[in-house]
Amino acid sequence: MEEENNSKIENDKVDKIIKQMIFIIRDQKVMIDSDLAELYGVSTKRFNEQVKRNLDRFPEDFLFQLTEVEYENLRSQIATSSLGYGGRRYLPYVFTEHGVAMLSAILSSKQAILMSIFIVRAFIKMRESLDSHRELAIKIGEIEIRQLQDHSMIKNVHEVVKHLLHKPDIPKNKIGFNE
Repeated sequence: MEEENNSKIENDKVDKIIKQMIFIIRDQKVMIDSDLAELYGVSTKRFNEQVKRNLDRFPEDFLFQLTEVEYENLRSQIATSSLGYGGRRYLPYVFTEHGVAMLSAILSSKQAILMSIFIVRAFIKMRESLDSHRELAIKIGEIEIRQLQDHSMIKNVHEVVKHLLHKPDIPKNKIGFNE
């Protein structure tokens, strides 16, 4: 039982670390090649060599290289080293959820297989979390619409009452015979 609890705690830690390595770029959740290489226990250079040997497995929706602007924006978020001073000398590649799944076909060490499972599960949990937030956002939107409709109705009632209260009294003609 204690071993099972420790395993769950470790899995939760790994899951949290992986989620921090997932970024949104071009409206897609992606992971950077250097982060993946670290998780798989290989150098970024060796990792990218394996990927380049198997590029036919990675269409554009699985893998793409960042532009200079995207990389600068990302660097400002995660504080990576600068180009040219011992840091990266090329723009990084990023992998979508499908690209990460494909990595398991080309990286076959035990650590790579284990990490692929953790990473895919992290992507799935993020998607489930976003879906539940999306449902909540829809419900909140429906409530806001109802509130706006109610507000509009109350405003109309208020205007009618205000008009009735400030309506001048017009003397009524008497009905009947005048003497």
